[in-house]
Amino acid sequence: MKHRPGADLLAATLPVGRVAAESVGALAAEIGRMRTALGRRPAGGTDTRAAAPSASPDRIATSFMGDSVLRIGGAPVQPFADLSGFFPVSDGWVRTHANYPHHRTALLDAVGLDTDCGADRFADRVAGMTGAELERAGARHGALAVQVRTEEQWRAHPAGAAARLGPLISRTDATDTAGYRMPEFRGCTAAAPLAGVRVLDLTRVIAGPVATRALALFGAEVLRIDSPHRPEIEWQHLENGQGKRSASVDLDTRDGSARVQRLLDSADVLVTGYRPGALERFGLEHRADVVHGRVSAWGTHGPWSGRRGFDSLVQAASGIAVLEGSGGELGRLPAQALDHASGYLLAAGIVGELADRASGTGSSASIEVSLARTAAWLLQLPGRERHHGPRRTPPPDCVVTNGRITAARPVFDEYPDYPFPARPWGADEATWL
Repeated sequence: MKHRPGADLLAATLPVGRVAAESVGALAAEIGRMRTALGRRPAGGTDTRAAAPSASPDRIATSFMGDSVLRIGGAPVQPFADLSGFFPVSDGWVRTHANYPHHRTALLDAVGLDTDCGADRFADRVAGMTGAELERAGARHGALAVQVRTEEQWRAHPAGAAARLGPLISRTDATDTAGYRMPEFRGCTAAAPLAGVRVLDLTRVIAGPVATRALALFGAEVLRIDSPHRPEIEWQHLENGQGKRSASVDLDTRDGSARVQRLLDSADVLVTGYRPGALERFGLEHRADVVHGRVSAWGTHGPWSGRRGFDSLVQAASGIAVLEGSGGELGRLPAQALDHASGYLLAAGIVGELADRASGTGSSASIEVSLARTAAWLLQLPGRERHHGPRRTPPPDCVVTNGRITAARPVFDEYPDYPFPARPWGADEATWL
């Protein structure tokens, strides 16, 4: 699978194009193994490498820029709310994230302001705080705020040191090694090698949904479960909910917990974005042989393992915002690349486990990725281009329109679109088809 790393759609100081290409390439390689194991190679494919789907740099980059190219009724979306951004503090800058109402409330609670507070008043309040003060207050209140650090500062921080440890895709064998149940792979084809695989999606925002959207592209039945009390942001659901069904279940009720447990009992794959211990809090248990894919912001080890986080916060904490800035201004990557790359890496790990099982060499394992580990990978790569050229606009053949929604096509060239557009959020039954 050949790519042109650093395609000008993703022009940046850091080699974002390479990270995008290699994370997608990891999934492509595992799909090739899956097709080979099932005897479902595309016409003309004679080995695993030939069975891997191809992905052009333009398709990859456009998909990574999904929020930028998304149009609803012809209008672009606003990816960040008023309290999501960079704010000056007494000793530098902080980056906040408050797109969801409950995160906005937590952030204002952390600084002692009312919920009707606007961005100007918030900025005035935090200007008198240090970055460390706001970061600590945010952590206490479950809010999302980090100090903007340089690359060197993050490298010296215990959380930054933890982020550099371990592989990009971490695999942990289950303690119960009695065996595993094979997915049925009902009706699988070269185009849909994951047909018959049931995926229970308990993720939100971007990274996890990108992973499960990729599994749906290759034929898996993906059912996403959300709390009715915390609706997904509309544009995120429209962009990342393609190919999946969406149901609303209240896990805080006995009936809701029992319904999700029944789904878990017959699932082949579970994908979660919860912090450690959250499933147990809801009283849920999954079989040891379920392939459990987990995505987190900061990883499950280190001092920040229990903290919430998003792509923009990891960019700010890890030094990326400083590196991508210029003229004294902070910057950001040309896409939420940590989210997207982590999503494809997670999907690759899950498909790899399924391919092992299909070939008779697998075992029971969980798969884990984190945005901070992906950021560490990006920061460690050579090929920085401080004086890169301008970013090119995605070509029109890399997007597709369904009704009022225009979105990026899948990264893989042989797929013109996802199996179906995003269904209305929470509108499906919480059952397998």
